[in-house]
Amino acid sequence: MEDLSSSARMHRVTVTNRKSCAVNGVNDVLSFDEHEILLETEQGMLMIKGTDLHVSRLTLDKGEVDVDGKIDSFTYSDAAPGGRKNESFLNRLFR
Repeated sequence: MEDLSSSARMHRVTVTNRKSCAVNGVNDVLSFDEHEILLETEQGMLMIKGTDLHVSRLTLDKGEVDVDGKIDSFTYSDAAPGGRKNESFLNRLFR
């Protein structure tokens, strides 16, 4: 059986007709509004852009997020250098 408390969960993004997506391997939801959702994932920061975006399901214990709306783009950026996961997002942003 897979140990979800291990340091590395599998990261997966599944998109259906650009109207919904399911994201696994999510560590935190940093911000969201109807045009942009910013997630911290096992593979770095993930920005989802679109219109009428809505987080329909959020289960951080399992690292799962479901998003509905018109999805225009996904953009990844690398996580903090050196794996500094305990550092706040603002500290990493303004480094």
